[in-house]
Amino acid sequence: MAQVKVAEISQVPPGTGRAVQMGAKQVAIFNVGGTFYALDSLCTHRHGPLAEGTLEGTIVTCPWHGSKFDVTSGQVVKGPASRPVSAYPVRIEGTEVILEIE
Repeated sequence: MAQVKVAEISQVPPGTGRAVQMGAKQVAIFNVGGTFYALDSLCTHRHGPLAEGTLEGTIVTCPWHGSKFDVTSGQVVKGPASRPVSAYPVRIEGTEVILEIE
């Protein structure tokens, strides 16, 4: 499993998301009250940009069609999406957000 620095803590304020590039893959990083989570960046419904969605607690809403995902697991909370997005382990090292991805 690769461990890659994807952001500084200060680049993802609490209650927000940010898209980061991991080689060919784009990942959305979310800050929920100082705890960071990572998901595939594209909604499984019509590939909307989840990092640009509204984050309320641990739920992100896709800005395109309103699908809701739990950022802690990638599970669909409300459609129209029917498939979850992949979730990735995140850890903090000092001021760096580190993503663990295969």
